[in-house]
Amino acid sequence: MKKNRGRTGRKRRRKRLQSFVGGVNCSHKLEYIKLKKWLKDRGFEDSILRPAEFRGNTLISLLMAGDLIISLPEKCLLTTSTVLSSYLGGYIKNWKPPVSPLMALCTFLIAEKHAGHKSPWKPYLDVLPKAYTCPVGWEHHVLNLLPEPLRKKAQEQRTTIHELYLSSKGFFSSLQPLFAEDTGSIFTCSALEWAWCTVNTRTIYMKQPQRECFSLQPDVYALAPYLDLLNHSPNVQVKAAFNEQTRSYEIRATSQCKKYGEVFISYGPHDNQRLLLEYGFVARDNPHSSVYVSSDTLLKYLPPLDKQRKAKLSILKDHDFLENLTFGWDGPSWRLLTALKLLSLGADEL
Repeated sequence: MKKNRGRTGRKRRRKRLQSFVGGVNCSHKLEYIKLKKWLKDRGFEDSILRPAEFRGNTLISLLMAGDLIISLPEKCLLTTSTVLSSYLGGYIKNWKPPVSPLMALCTFLIAEKHAGHKSPWKPYLDVLPKAYTCPVGWEHHVLNLLPEPLRKKAQEQRTTIHELYLSSKGFFSSLQPLFAEDTGSIFTCSALEWAWCTVNTRTIYMKQPQRECFSLQPDVYALAPYLDLLNHSPNVQVKAAFNEQTRSYEIRATSQCKKYGEVFISYGPHDNQRLLLEYGFVARDNPHSSVYVSSDTLLKYLPPLDKQRKAKLSILKDHDFLENLTFGWDGPSWRLLTALKLLSLGADEL
């Protein structure tokens, strides 16, 4: 009998899979079994990644096998091309003014989620979060506990989603022939918030050709089932891109991955405010961490009797230097230093 075959070999493999460093193997869960089968039917082959839970978050653990972390075939990706080739395609092409690529993806997600068992994307939808931890979905009394700059950004996001919902009601109503139920009960503001957070937190960057049926907003979103279980770490670097030859989206590690341990990718050099706002979490020991200084805080410590105060503020506002003022590990940012320098100028210097 070959090595690792038979009952003893199976026991060894099970023991290895259960030995994730700090995590719990989730490969046996029905939703992940169905997802892997669904992906396999679309051409995805994987023998090195396993779903696991680390500190309560679902993500992927690696069994070392070279530098290629994952290669996801184009057929597994959900893009605007997917949406246009679906039952929504004709409605999107005929609607004026054109919807945005983001709205097309949001509409598709809401419609497929509503379809339930009839949706061919159900195995993927079943592993998506039912709710997100982004501040945009927080209760007002919790949102008010945030620092002013972050609270302001979160409120702006909430307003954006609400305005997007109101401006899209006509388009949603045009889809009524596709549904037995009233579209108003399907395409609700809360449903749009869920879909918007799904696209905002889980898509990869993948530029699509510009199409006349969409608005001029960038078409760069692609939902990547299974790949999107990989979590962010500010201390890792990976190479991620669509491989035109293999027609797959590939992620390659540029550093060693710990065997049976958690595998991370990088979402970019984001500070914790950006991570919380866009993804709903913060990173421990983040080298990109920054403290945001509000304009109110800045002005609180300046001489109130400065006769040039109004002129200085006008200059800073005109040049957009009252926002994104930060203080990081290396000290104040160039924007903050510039604002402080101008506010400190004497009357003859201004």
